[in-house]
Amino acid sequence: MKLGKQSAVFAVLGVIGIAGCSFPLNEKYSGETSETIRKPVIKIVVNSLGMTFPDGMDPNSNPYLDYIENNTGVEVNVTLPPLNGYDEKLNVIMTSGEPPDLLNTTSASWFMSYVNQKALTPLNDYIEKYGENLKAKIPKDVWEHVTVNGNIYAIPSLNEVKGTEIVYARKDWLDKLGLQPPRTVEEYTEVMEAFARRDPDGNGKKDTFGLSIMERLGRTSPFLGAFGAQMNAWYERDGKLVYSGILPEMKQALAYLRTLYEKDLLDPEFPLNKIDVLGEKVASGRVGLYSAAWSDTRTHIAASREKDPKAEWIPLDYPVGPDGKHGVYSTSSVRSYNVVPIQSRNAEAVVKFLDFIAGPGHKSLKLGFEDKVWTRVNGKLSIRFEEHIKHGYRGIYGALADTVEREVTRDRLEGLGEQYRLYDNVQRVESNLMTNRFDGAPTPAMGKHQVKLSKLQEETFTRIVAGLSPLEEFDEFVKRWKDSGGDEITGEVNDWWRDNRQGIVK
Repeated sequence: MKLGKQSAVFAVLGVIGIAGCSFPLNEKYSGETSETIRKPVIKIVVNSLGMTFPDGMDPNSNPYLDYIENNTGVEVNVTLPPLNGYDEKLNVIMTSGEPPDLLNTTSASWFMSYVNQKALTPLNDYIEKYGENLKAKIPKDVWEHVTVNGNIYAIPSLNEVKGTEIVYARKDWLDKLGLQPPRTVEEYTEVMEAFARRDPDGNGKKDTFGLSIMERLGRTSPFLGAFGAQMNAWYERDGKLVYSGILPEMKQALAYLRTLYEKDLLDPEFPLNKIDVLGEKVASGRVGLYSAAWSDTRTHIAASREKDPKAEWIPLDYPVGPDGKHGVYSTSSVRSYNVVPIQSRNAEAVVKFLDFIAGPGHKSLKLGFEDKVWTRVNGKLSIRFEEHIKHGYRGIYGALADTVEREVTRDRLEGLGEQYRLYDNVQRVESNLMTNRFDGAPTPAMGKHQVKLSKLQEETFTRIVAGLSPLEEFDEFVKRWKDSGGDEITGEVNDWWRDNRQGIVK
């Protein structure tokens, strides 16, 4: 079965009107004397993370924003653009003539593009004066991600965990078909064949997949790792860094996935599978083996168990490839970038705002208010789930300057339900990471070329796996990648490697 390539659909977004920065005047009266206090107002444009607000609350009126404002003396005006086309929307805002005081993006390419345009405020002096918690909580090597020519152009938010994917399978299906949990790629393929062809759910229909993945080859990391490569990473070869997407190992991995597709073991609808679609297939019993996010035991896998009480899911060892390789991608240390446009005059207030989130405000923004959302019972965190869900929007603010406190992470994950094994999953993922050797700020050439190169890679790899292009197109992709800016990026990455490799643990 052949599928047409999925068309990307982008929302046509209107321009958000953003007023200039202002300082409202609060007056306190003592007898006949009027004392005027200037309170800074910052306008911020941030990611909603798909969160919603309880009735009677909105992004600018809720207890968590009040908590931040009361502790920083900064008034915050929040804009949440639509998630679809978010970075394109930020581009519109940046060119509006009066951009806000803070924009947040997860895109390293977007960040570097505006560094190249000299459109961002260097923050070194402000962080030195007003960023005590930021300096204490953000490691030195992470600051390198946002430092160009000695200037800090963004305040980073950190990824709480270092990786994402972990393979889960239906043990009840394995048992029914007389199969053991797979370990090697060959054993995995045998399980996929059984799940696709031997009616593991017993309904007499051919309606189950051997493996399901996502659009853009999402959720394939363990299978790529079996061949020694991951998407969008840099590995050392003969003393130099090379891009993973052009390695022979990647071609081998694509060939394996293509074989699964040709054998009807791979979900033929994968180019259309967004996360909610894949999650529905897991929950409805059409998928019995897939690369889950470590948190899926509390979402899609939990939904599967709720619909079918016999569904028993277990984590698997990562597949081992023909050369003994295995592992999954490591996430960047940086979750997102907070930048201050050069036109803003409120960098001081922005840094104070983010410094509180990273420091004193971290625990309440991560866990919710104590005694309201959670309490501690016998030394363990006890979460009031109705309040936890109601207050989930707090993550919009906390994610702006997330820091890593392992005890808070463990408390939170175990408090969400020990039956979900969330903290165990995180540890399993983190013990099987394939390290990306490039750990610096996005290079200037990345700012110029990364978006088009990423699109080229996504489209080419999808077409190869779906049988719409021959495997040999990979070789043409490598040439096009190099000629379209990849060689320029590689040169800059290796300049960084030459200057920094002495400090990198190998």
